[in-house]
Amino acid sequence: MLRVTLIACGRLKERYLRDAVSEYEKRLKGYIDLEIRELTDGPDPKAEGARIIAAMPADAYIFTLEINGKALSSVEFAEHIDSLMTGGVSHVCFIIGGSDGLSEEVISGADFHLSFSKMTFPHQLMRVIFLEQLYRAFRIIRKEPYHK
Repeated sequence: MLRVTLIACGRLKERYLRDAVSEYEKRLKGYIDLEIRELTDGPDPKAEGARIIAAMPADAYIFTLEINGKALSSVEFAEHIDSLMTGGVSHVCFIIGGSDGLSEEVISGADFHLSFSKMTFPHQLMRVIFLEQLYRAFRIIRKEPYHK
């Protein structure tokens, strides 16, 4: 089973966001071994970047979620994850920065720079959007109904 680590800066304060994250964690249990590492947001990108780098698993393929990354469709994202697994990758890590974005040190350490949109989303909401797309990707990979 693929191990997935999500490093996310900032706490989820709103109950509806925590509930949504919890729902996708439950849905993903049959597909992946998910660990969410929630880090303190701020006070500046460099300090936050140092905490992210310290939390990054050494054995993982690293994705950063960033506006200037490569945009993929849901199917393309699923195909990328599937090709990593087929190629022998057993651990992937996704990084969602805080409100000031990611430091250059974190960005330069990534294997893939992924963009969900040219728009800016609150980092708390991005966690939910990301988990939904990860769930969708595994439904696509297993050819299960969900993705339309």
